[in-house]
Amino acid sequence: MADKHPYMSGSGGITQLTTQLRRMFPATVTADTLKKLGIAPNNETYVLNILKFIGVLDPENKKTEAATTIFNQHNDNDFQERFSVLVGQAYHELFDLHGPDAWELSTDKLIAFFRNHDGTSDIVGKRQASTFQALARISGKAVDELEPAKSSGSGHTKAARKLTSAKKVSNSTATTASPPPAPTGSGAPFPPPAPNGGAPNTGGMGLTVRIEINLPPGGNQDTYDAIFKSIRANLLNGNDNSV
Repeated sequence: MADKHPYMSGSGGITQLTTQLRRMFPATVTADTLKKLGIAPNNETYVLNILKFIGVLDPENKKTEAATTIFNQHNDNDFQERFSVLVGQAYHELFDLHGPDAWELSTDKLIAFFRNHDGTSDIVGKRQASTFQALARISGKAVDELEPAKSSGSGHTKAARKLTSAKKVSNSTATTASPPPAPTGSGAPFPPPAPNGGAPNTGGMGLTVRIEINLPPGGNQDTYDAIFKSIRANLLNGNDNSV
């Protein structure tokens, strides 16, 4: 059986060190180097073992010839392409089993491989999987499980449909809702004035009118006749002055 695959708690240390080595790669990288850089505190040995495993450092923590060529690449795509070759060679058992799909294996499948291949515990298998995923991200190959590599589109479609449905309900409610009742009380607006100065229009329709007459005191028969004649002319006969 080959050497057990390396691991560390968390993946930030290997990512930070790789970024630092692309800027400036000393001839020898030791735990003291990492302490001075403030990278992977208390995990310096684990990070160095990972770099040794993939062939960036030799057993004496010196930069390898392969690493010199890779880390001199200024273009990100060129660096990722060459770095991925280095990782693929180091994890050849995994790629022999899964092929190029190994880059995007789920965490559970990676854990299963490392535990069965190396005979490690659950916690170590998880850290081995996390370490490989970190190297895969540096290689520009892996995608976090929360962000699938292939966009199915179904999630977006469902969200769009849900939004559309909500809009339809909102529009339907706005269309069918009854208008608010007119305000009543002292704040209610006055109704518009009736046509003809308030006189009812009796043409073509039946109308019952209740009339209260306050007769002036001391009036004679002529006064009363004049009042009733005016009522008849203006209210009953539509301004017809005939008696």
